[in-house]
Amino acid sequence: MKSNLVKNGLEKAPHRSLFRALGLTDQEIERPFIGIVNSYNDIVPGHINLDKIAAAVKAGVRLAGGTPFEFQTIAVCDGIAMNHIGMKYSLGSRELIADSVEIMATAHAFDALVFIPNCDKVVPGMLMAAARLNIPSIFVSGGPMLAGTVGDRKVSVTQVFEGVGAAAGGKIDIEELTYLENQACPTCGSCAGMFTANSMNCLTEALGMGLPGNGTIPAVYSERIRLAKSAGIKIMELWEKDIKPSDIMTDAAFRNAMTMDMAIGCSTNSVLHLMAIASEAGVKIDLNMFNELNNITPHLCKISPAGNHHMEDLYRAGGVQALFNELNKKDLVDRGVMTVTGLTLGENIANAPVQDYSVIRPLDNPYNQSGGLAILFGNLALEGAVVKQGAVDPEMMQHQGPARVFDSEEEAVEAILNKKILAGDVIVIRYEGPRGGPGMREMLTPTSVIAGMGLDREVALITDGRFSGATRGSCIGHVSPEAAAGGLIALVEEGDLIRIDIPLKSLELLVDDSILAARKQKWIRPEPRIKTGYMQRYAEMVQSASTGAIFKK
Repeated sequence: MKSNLVKNGLEKAPHRSLFRALGLTDQEIERPFIGIVNSYNDIVPGHINLDKIAAAVKAGVRLAGGTPFEFQTIAVCDGIAMNHIGMKYSLGSRELIADSVEIMATAHAFDALVFIPNCDKVVPGMLMAAARLNIPSIFVSGGPMLAGTVGDRKVSVTQVFEGVGAAAGGKIDIEELTYLENQACPTCGSCAGMFTANSMNCLTEALGMGLPGNGTIPAVYSERIRLAKSAGIKIMELWEKDIKPSDIMTDAAFRNAMTMDMAIGCSTNSVLHLMAIASEAGVKIDLNMFNELNNITPHLCKISPAGNHHMEDLYRAGGVQALFNELNKKDLVDRGVMTVTGLTLGENIANAPVQDYSVIRPLDNPYNQSGGLAILFGNLALEGAVVKQGAVDPEMMQHQGPARVFDSEEEAVEAILNKKILAGDVIVIRYEGPRGGPGMREMLTPTSVIAGMGLDREVALITDGRFSGATRGSCIGHVSPEAAAGGLIALVEEGDLIRIDIPLKSLELLVDDSILAARKQKWIRPEPRIKTGYMQRYAEMVQSASTGAIFKK
């Protein structure tokens, strides 16, 4: 046992004395030490129930003969951090979470870990830590929120963000917006659509690091508590068999997860996070692989914001395992990979058929023959850019229009709300990348206001920042190289023509090279926007979005 480092031998008498100060008995000290990595707090709706999840996990660990020790990590609610300086700190929290878990697990010599995340950066941060530490690990999330109801329509926080645009455009009044606000988020849990949190919880299951149901069982269901107990029991089996993350998060497992990403239409942020996790796992993936899998993977699900279904519908349809079962009919997944069940993926999905083909479409009737995400390249994105093509209106899959250039999210939102954006425009929001932001802010407010005002079928938006998983429309993020690094997006001027061709995976600035060269000569790198504290250090260490926005090695 790794924990013998802190409890066995004559020289560990002081250590044992400290464990007794915790109230531990000799029997508890002799058992394997299991770290329970909990991201519970009182401010994030997706994390307010994680105390109950942790209690269930600890019960399972004790039932199976282990001694659990709970500790906390930070967690940011992206919805609350949205459209103010707080969002600059969200992506940066991913690295802090990974580092803090590494510190706690190493300093206290845990034999194995159970991770309890739920929201956006917490899931990938913890997966990065699991890969880095490479001791037996299992994940159990807090689960998704149930959708709200307005009349006969299911709603989530997406509709509230879009409601702001609708109210600004005179389409609804303040009373209607207030009613929507009160109905949209009826329970605890990660927001009810296929936003980043639920995307990453589904992909954790797809990677093999979460038990079946991890991504889709609603937060308020008792089944979620039973799943947490099962995870606590299962970690002891993983420890006994010495099944580690490196045995599970293999090249094949990442390809399975990327295939799921395409079939289910996950958040564009999943591209950043899968690349970052793979880097920690020593697995090589790049943006071209996403396009390779996009070309061969049908888009089988349209969960909000891409469609009208929500996570509870995907749960009832059979979830991630049923999706894998359907994809397996055309050998689109590797069935031989190991998972935290102790069984292979093929064994897990053998008896997991699709329960509702209106939610998970059959392979012979997909929404699209290609996947829900696409990577665009061109002179504006030499290193790539990402679009959630499954949430783009068919009319906007190809678009050419004049650039409307803004050097911050706030400037763009002001212009949109003041009705200065016209049909056909291509909004360019720059200096919001990993270094330039810093922290690569999500742009849910401008995209939602555009949608709420009814312009999502007429206006495109590109940025070196990010989009929330709740974003829909022709919104292209992660443009790399970013403006702060001297990428071409820094040289775009008002009125320049930009051509977007999502089927051809192309993003081009239609300006003569000689003109761009002259602009480059005059370009001056702007001063950092944050000059103190963690985000100042983050900006110095972070790499391009095309790497997953990981730190320099």
